[in-house]
Parts: sequence; structure tokens; C-alpha cells
Amino acid sequence: MKQVLEFEKPVIELREKIEELKAMTKDSDIDLSDEISKMEERLAKLENEIYGKLKPWDRVQIARHAERPTSLDYIEQLFTNFIEFHGDRFFGDDEAIVAGIAKYKGKPVTIIGQQRGKNTKDNIKRNFGSPHPEGYRKALRHMKQAEKFNRPIITFIDTKGAYPGKAAEERGQSEAIARNLMEMAGIKVPIICVVIGEGGSGGALGIGVGDRIHMLENSTYSVISPEGAAALLWKDSGQAEKAAKSLKITASDLKALGVIDEVIPEPLGGAHRDKITQALSISKVLDDSLRELEEESETSLLEKRWEKYKQIGEVQSSIEKVEV
Repeated sequence: MKQVLEFEKPVIELREKIEELKAMTKDSDIDLSDEISKMEERLAKLENEIYGKLKPWDRVQIARHAERPTSLDYIEQLFTNFIEFHGDRFFGDDEAIVAGIAKYKGKPVTIIGQQRGKNTKDNIKRNFGSPHPEGYRKALRHMKQAEKFNRPIITFIDTKGAYPGKAAEERGQSEAIARNLMEMAGIKVPIICVVIGEGGSGGALGIGVGDRIHMLENSTYSVISPEGAAALLWKDSGQAEKAAKSLKITASDLKALGVIDEVIPEPLGGAHRDKITQALSISKVLDDSLRELEEESETSLLEKRWEKYKQIGEVQSSIEKVEV
């Protein structure tokens, strides 16, 4: 069964009624074309009302949708000759991160993406998209290789967060993420990061330091999940919807705050509705970013990356002076 989100149930129910009437018309001599036409008009209006005014919590639900395209889905659509490599040359392989080389419109690139599963078995295999330290070390190994061979790096961010378990901590989870942040700041080739689902905390940042950071319209990017924030602030994870609004985790909020560079539009209802169209939208942004970044010298690239991150977090406020 397809996953139906609570806020979109009216749309799904109306769409199903239209399909029933179409089937009835096809299987009998009754002409219901007028009724179908009126209902389709109502459907279009209802979709615009619901999907055109999505709340932050609604976008969180879409970002977590079970059918939302993953890194491997976009790799298949956007790139050719993809070769995946495994292992960190230290401990083992982490299938929560995929990494390899491919061609983008004939040009060699390095691709790194967080990968969640499509079903229970796949999720267990990929640890529900939460990387271990070996995943981040695998990612760094390929970034350094990209630098050596002068290949641009494209990362796809989609994780609730790095795996917080005992084994991950024993193998240096925090150190692995911190090292990636440090190394990515100084990588001498263009880095383009695209948040395609959830961008959760340090788990996202481990492959999220780049010259361009883009987000799909219904993706989220935050230091903590809404449930986690609600539990800390109000001792009640049930207030996640309130937290989602306060955290400013949506693409439009983060664009306004200067954290990301561009919001990539999604098909009505989310990327899972039309994977091919969504891939084309991402491709346009990748094209523009690569064209701009490839014109930069190594020195200029690093200086602008440094300036970009220095500006994140600057807040302008007008404070009136009060005489004492």
C-alpha cells in the first residue's frame, strides 16, 4: 500500500472517487464525463489549497515519505557509468553511504550520498540511512581521491543523523565527522551539496560542507529533529509540530537565513510523485553550479568557501539605545 500522509487524505480520497467514476464509465454505457470534469476541477483547486500552503510539519512528513527518491535513484537518473566503491580501508563498509565515480554530461565527477532503504530488509542493511564512522571515512577517502584527480564532488544529503550507538562511538563517530568538516573546508575542487530528504545534525554535516548547498523544496535541514527538540524544550515529543515551526528547518526558511543557496522546486505533492521531473530540476541546478565553480581558481574557490561559512549565522537586528 502507498503511504498517505494525514494532511493529504482529502486529495487522495477525491482522486480515488474520480478513478472509480472513470472505471464505471469505461465498464458501462453511463456517460459521467461532466461529473468527472467537475470533480477534476475540484481536485486541482484542492491540491493547490493543500500543497500550496504546507506547514513546516507537513514538509517534515514529505521529507520522510517512504517513497521519496533516494541518492541511488538520483544517481541512476542523472549520471552515467557510475561505479560504486566500498570500504574505508580501515574497518569495513557502511552501506548507509554510497560513494563512487561517474560521468555527468560527459564530465567525470565523484558522487557521495547517504542512502536509506526502500523496505524493512533494505533499511536494516543500510542502517536506516544513519552512517557509522566508516561511512564518513569512506566519503573522505573519495573526496581526497577527487581532489587528486581534479574531479568535482557532488553529495546527496538524506539522513536523520549519524548512528548514535555504542559501536559507532567506540570507532570514533565524532572524530570522523569532525575530520570531514575540517578536510572538506580545504578540498581544492568544487563541492556541491544537495539536501534531498532529511538533513539531520552532524550526520548531514559530515558530507555537507560545500561551495553550493541546495535543498529540495520539501526537504529539511536542522541541528535536531522536531521530536528531539520538543522533548528537550517541553519534555514532550508530541509537540514536534510546534518545534518544526520554531526550528526554521524548511528550505524557504534556510534560504532566507542564508544557510542554503537555492531551493529546488518539487512536483505538486512531493518528489515521490514524479522522480524524473525532480531529477531534471536537480540537473539544472547542478549545471549552473558546476559552470560557475569551474571558472574559479583553487585560491578563489577556497576563499569564497571560507567567506560563505563566515557569513552563516550573522543576524542583523535593530536595537534602540535607551538612556539610563
